[in-house]
Amino acid sequence: MGRLFGTDGVRGVANTELTPELAFKVGQAGAYVLTEETHHRPKILVGKDTRISGDMLEAALIAGICSVGAEAISIGVVPTPAVAYLTRLYNADAGVVISASHNPVEYNGIKYFNNKGYKLSDAIEERIEAIILDNAEEIPAPVGAEIGHKTENENALDDYVKFIKSTIDCNLEGLKIAIDCANGASYESAPIALFELGAEVSVINNEPDGTNINLNCGSTHIEQLQKFVIESSADVGLAFDGDADRVLAIDEKGNLVDGDQIMAICALDLMEQGKLKDNTLVTTVMSNLGLFIMAKEKGLKVVQTKVGDRYVLEEMLDKGYVLGGEQSGHIIFLQHNTTGDGMITALQLLSVLKKSGKKLSELASVMQVLPQVLVNAKVSNEKKNTYMEDEIIAKAIKSLEDTFAGNGRVLIRPSGTEPLVRVMIEGQDKNFLQEKAEELARLIEERLK
Repeated sequence: MGRLFGTDGVRGVANTELTPELAFKVGQAGAYVLTEETHHRPKILVGKDTRISGDMLEAALIAGICSVGAEAISIGVVPTPAVAYLTRLYNADAGVVISASHNPVEYNGIKYFNNKGYKLSDAIEERIEAIILDNAEEIPAPVGAEIGHKTENENALDDYVKFIKSTIDCNLEGLKIAIDCANGASYESAPIALFELGAEVSVINNEPDGTNINLNCGSTHIEQLQKFVIESSADVGLAFDGDADRVLAIDEKGNLVDGDQIMAICALDLMEQGKLKDNTLVTTVMSNLGLFIMAKEKGLKVVQTKVGDRYVLEEMLDKGYVLGGEQSGHIIFLQHNTTGDGMITALQLLSVLKKSGKKLSELASVMQVLPQVLVNAKVSNEKKNTYMEDEIIAKAIKSLEDTFAGNGRVLIRPSGTEPLVRVMIEGQDKNFLQEKAEELARLIEERLK
């Protein structure tokens, strides 16, 4: 974790932590570092979600970009993955999105993509941090005609919609789809794309007012969509988050189909077509044990990474894998886009649904979602990473793993930001899991005070 950059850009409460002053500096330093090798006036795309603080931060960020002589191209409210794609399409030198994804309205964030549409490496983020926090490098201050300027591209949304529609080779006629846009960045692109592909579309939470993004809606609050799917007799429901880089689905009975199940459905379909590199799916250690059990039965290989989509992407790029993601619905189809894309994920799922002629509940039943219990142990921040060095804790974990004998799982993970050790246990019997997780968490608390 960097000093400014977290796992997904610079984040904080807008106007107190993420101030216009900081946004200016992030725009200035980011534009300088990402475009210093160019021999032309650099172009940087700037997109945002629907938060009220977006205009304020955009103005400051663009001022920073222009101050180093770059052209800032404002593309308005678009999903985060649209910025990644359009940066490549428009041959821009970088892209930046102002969004705090699934977080409440008071938060906002700034995330860069390089000219190939990928998130920045740790080394580049650290260099930008050093410029902002330590004045490590002197940034040139052009004058006169060399100062940058702002332009607007009003075709960005249309270009993105055209692209996402091209990622499937069928129409969606005959499908009744209910969507929850979280009053966020997908409020225009998702209904338009699905309607143009021939689906019957019913939409909720597509009236952003600047303050209602993610408010009791979207992929973090799916209850409203579950009810809406039943009421509208939809074949499927799709719940996006605020910046539409992730999606969760609801089957025709109103049941959640999470990221693990979506990946299972799509991975098996790609494998059947011979399009899944090495028959391998990349996911994190937090994916449900049911996914791994199903994979073993079906001959699907699963590679696990640390928690975080950047680690999933690193593994995919390193080995050439085409599909990976997280239980949260942040899923990367690398043959289509360079980052998690809620609309691409939704369309790949809908394509399987349409071509198979099956109900989503039937497709999702390919894997059994085993109960997961998560209990936090409050510990000393200095000791949270040393739990396996304690013989008594290590012995208790080993004993519990032996009890499951392959039909359950114990995952212990220190929090990256809080004085906590997270105890996650999976298995068949939820009451037993709860009892054992609480027992283990108490032991960890006692030993690591």
